[in-house]
Amino acid sequence: MLSSAEVARFTAHGFLRLDGVVPGELNEEALGAFAAGGLPAVPYGTPVPAAFPEGSLTRRLLELPSLAGALDSLVGPDPAVDHHFVHTRLPHEGSAQPLHADALIDVRADAFDVQLMYYPQEVTASMGGTLVVPGSHLRRTNESDTGRYQNLRGQTRLTCPAGTVLLLHHGIWHGGRRNDSDTVRHMYKIRFNPTVPQVRLWDTRDVDSPAVREELRRTFPWYEQATARLEIHNRILLWRSLTADPGFDIDHWATRITNRPAAHAAPRSTA
Repeated sequence: MLSSAEVARFTAHGFLRLDGVVPGELNEEALGAFAAGGLPAVPYGTPVPAAFPEGSLTRRLLELPSLAGALDSLVGPDPAVDHHFVHTRLPHEGSAQPLHADALIDVRADAFDVQLMYYPQEVTASMGGTLVVPGSHLRRTNESDTGRYQNLRGQTRLTCPAGTVLLLHHGIWHGGRRNDSDTVRHMYKIRFNPTVPQVRLWDTRDVDSPAVREELRRTFPWYEQATARLEIHNRILLWRSLTADPGFDIDHWATRITNRPAAHAAPRSTA
C-alpha cells in the first residue's frame, strides 16, 4: 500500500511513476501480444475479474504486489474498467498527439479515475515517450483544448527502463510524443473507475507527517504566480475528501474563503 506522503505526492503531481516494477518475462510476453495485434476489447464498466480472466496477461500484470497495492491505495478495491488500449508508435512516423486530458471537464471534487500506463520496453529519448505536465490535473480543461500549447516549463517527457508503470489522475495533461527511433514503441493503457468512496484507502499511519504538507505545497514551473495558490487550494479540497478531514488546510487558504461566522449573540433590547 502507498503511504500518505506518496498519496499526497500523487495529489500534487497528478501521477506516480513506478520504474521497472514489471519483471522481464512478463515484459517479453506483453511485447509479443502487443505486436500480434493487441488485446480483446472490454465493455465499459466491466469489473476487473470479468474483464481480465485469471491467468491472463493483464490480470497477472495487475496482481504484481507493487501495482496491486498502489491501485488499491488510489482507486480502491474492485474497480471497474473504463477502457483499455494498446498505443503503438511506429518508427519515424513523424507525428505526435496534441497536449490533452482524457476527459470532458470533470467537476468531481471527491473522486477521480486512475489511468495505468505500462511500458514493456525501455523508452529512450529518441523513441518519444509520453509527455506529462506535472500538477495540471486539477486545472479543469476540456479534452484537447490545451492542444495549441506546444511546450510548458517543467513538463516531463518519459524515458524509462523496461517494465515501468505510470499511474495518472485522469485529468492530467499529457500526449504521446513522436517516435524518431528505429524501434516500434508500445504503451498499454487501462483506465479504472472507482466503485467505492476514495477515502483513506492507503496506509495512513503517516497522515500527520510534515512530508504530507510538503508535498501538497509543491509548485511547478509553468504555474502563474497567483493561480499557483488556486492549485494548492484545489489540492486541499481533494485531500479533505481523501482523508475525510474537513478541517485540513495549508496556510489557511481554504479556511479564509469558507469563513461564514454565525450570529450567536442575543439581539439587543430596544426597551
